[in-house]
Amino acid sequence: MESDYWNGMLPSHSEDGMGRRGYPAEFRRRVLDLIASGRRMADVARDLGISDQTVYDWRRQDRIDHGIEPGLTSAERAELVAARRRIRELESELAIHRAAAELLKGTASPKGGSRQSR
Repeated sequence: MESDYWNGMLPSHSEDGMGRRGYPAEFRRRVLDLIASGRRMADVARDLGISDQTVYDWRRQDRIDHGIEPGLTSAERAELVAARRRIRELESELAIHRAAAELLKGTASPKGGSRQSR
């Protein structure tokens, strides 16, 4: 049955927690296929119980990905997100190293000697 197919693709409440973002790619693709076949976006959204704006956003991103509209493609957006995440990690590591260097700045040698190493 068609409605069982769609219900199986919608995220359940248990999947809706942390780490789960949005709808499966196959579900989004099927929604866009319905739009491309001539169905109205508002009707598709209502029938599937999703927001009109969500469908409009998917369509806009699809048009960007296919070069029809200007903007960041999905691949470029994912790369940018990954780069920003890595920058945050590196900045955090740098802050830890700076704090450690500041703490160790005034400490004496663990050997306690005043001789210089060779």
